[in-house]
Amino acid sequence: QVHLVESGGGLAQAGGSLRLACAASAHTFKCDLGWFRQAPGKERDFVGAISRIGDNTYYADSVKGRFTMSRDNAENTLYLQMSSLKPEDTAVYYCAASCLGYINFAAPTSYEYWGQGTQVAVSS
Repeated sequence: QVHLVESGGGLAQAGGSLRLACAASAHTFKCDLGWFRQAPGKERDFVGAISRIGDNTYYADSVKGRFTMSRDNAENTLYLQMSSLKPEDTAVYYCAASCLGYINFAAPTSYEYWGQGTQVAVSS
């Protein structure tokens, strides 16, 4: 059973914008959700997290003020609006779900379900 499917990745120029989407199953969409990214040769890094009812959002310092997460409850979809993109934002982006409730929203180990990832490349 596929729980999370990302889309919307691609190539953007520095300073540009992209919007990523993560379509979730009905079950996983009820969970706390997060975005992570992984560049080649690097660890998977936290990007942002949003609580299951959308009342709290958390962002990594590296993306704060540039990226915005939102939930569309009607479509069971999580979005990541990325603006003012930088070459260092280049990575595979993953959405994840924490249905047991995360203690540390920034830790990958807090999430039970993961999408397959979508590639984002930002040219300078």
